Amino acid sequence: MTLPPKPPSRAGRVSLWRYMQLFKQDLLSAQPARLYRAWMAEFRTPFFRSYLCNQPALIDTVLKSRPDDFPKSDRIREGLAPLLGNSVFVTNGETWKQQRRIIDPAFEGGRLRDTFPAMLAAGQSAVARLQSLADGVPLEIEAQTSHVAADVIFRTLFSVPIEDEKASAVFAAFRAHQRTQPVVNLAALLPLPKWMPRPHRRDTVRTAAQIRALITQMTEARMVQIEDGTAPDDLATKIMTTVDPETGARFETDDMVDQVAIFFLAGHETSASALAWALYLLALYPEWQDRIAEEAGAGEIGFSDIGQLKVTRDVFRETLRLYPPVPMMVREAACPERFRDRDIKPGSQIVLSPWHLHRHERLWEKPDVFDPTRFETENGKACLREAYMPFSAGQRVCTGAGFAMIEGVLLLALLVRAYRFELVPGRPAMPVAHLTVRGKDGIWLRVKPR
Repeated sequence: MTLPPKPPSRAGRVSLWRYMQLFKQDLLSAQPARLYRAWMAEFRTPFFRSYLCNQPALIDTVLKSRPDDFPKSDRIREGLAPLLGNSVFVTNGETWKQQRRIIDPAFEGGRLRDTFPAMLAAGQSAVARLQSLADGVPLEIEAQTSHVAADVIFRTLFSVPIEDEKASAVFAAFRAHQRTQPVVNLAALLPLPKWMPRPHRRDTVRTAAQIRALITQMTEARMVQIEDGTAPDDLATKIMTTVDPETGARFETDDMVDQVAIFFLAGHETSASALAWALYLLALYPEWQDRIAEEAGAGEIGFSDIGQLKVTRDVFRETLRLYPPVPMMVREAACPERFRDRDIKPGSQIVLSPWHLHRHERLWEKPDVFDPTRFETENGKACLREAYMPFSAGQRVCTGAGFAMIEGVLLLALLVRAYRFELVPGRPAMPVAHLTVRGKDGIWLRVKPR
């Protein structure tokens, strides 16, 4: 049986210096194989302790039962600060709660229906764009999924296609930023005073500033439209006009720039990753392509049709299990804890790994096998509840989780009913994890008209 690609685990113990070298290259292959069976593992450094938790009860404690006792770690924030500023992705406490009260209404069920036409237009544009490339010549598919995912963000957020001058400039600057962004800011791992600035690569700071300047221009222009009563009814307008019911506050321009930056990072980067891996898996198991194409049919797909695309949904769901776009999440213990008979000191890092949880050998049946039908089994249903968190869980679950599931199913259905995706001999994909799980040397496929 052909298994989906999985990075090799490191062999045995290694020195801290060697671990950091491996970590910089890839988060996943730097980890030992025992994490696919362990309920909890402790890692020691000269500066702090880190505990990776796979046991569902521990994950429930951290994310659902007592989330305020496990805030997001500043060590992740430090690496992303030049781009994300004070966005909802990195804040904690009352600041984060206020941000979510303003943002969440834009992603409620009724609003998702309103954004669907823009999402559909982006998908149809992607199908048309691939037409000239569907000649069987090897194509790096991540570049294509990145393009359509960015198009979805711009159309739903600001009502402009990616061909718009400003949108195109943001997309170009973001791709440049990705190439400069390290996996982690190593200075953030040191016990430096919080007031001391952490150094960042010059290109990282420069490209982040370019992106934020462009987003500022788009946000300021929208502020003017809102004041004039001419603003389109899209996600940006909804968020910028929502008042926090508890404080009466609204997002100012700087606040909105922070949030747009994370919408673009999270909504574009993660969606591009998931869609690219879904297409690769379909090339690896072509019988599933035919099932999706048959299910999608030839007519226009409407919002109410998404719930009927069950095969497509399960393929996308299984893709998120095997290749969760965000492979690890880091929290920090705010008070003394005791996990599995171990004392956890305040300041310890609590690592939750969707990558290892989704492939855990003591939870999932045949965890490394691609099987979209698993969610119909008792094991699959139980694991969906207890061991599946591609969008995190609890109060900090991704606010765009519903948006992402509609987007992924829709784009997959549109692309697969129009084209066949085939493997390129000699160019297998191997996942590596930096900010998200991507192909080490890209994901190469042949695309042909169906």
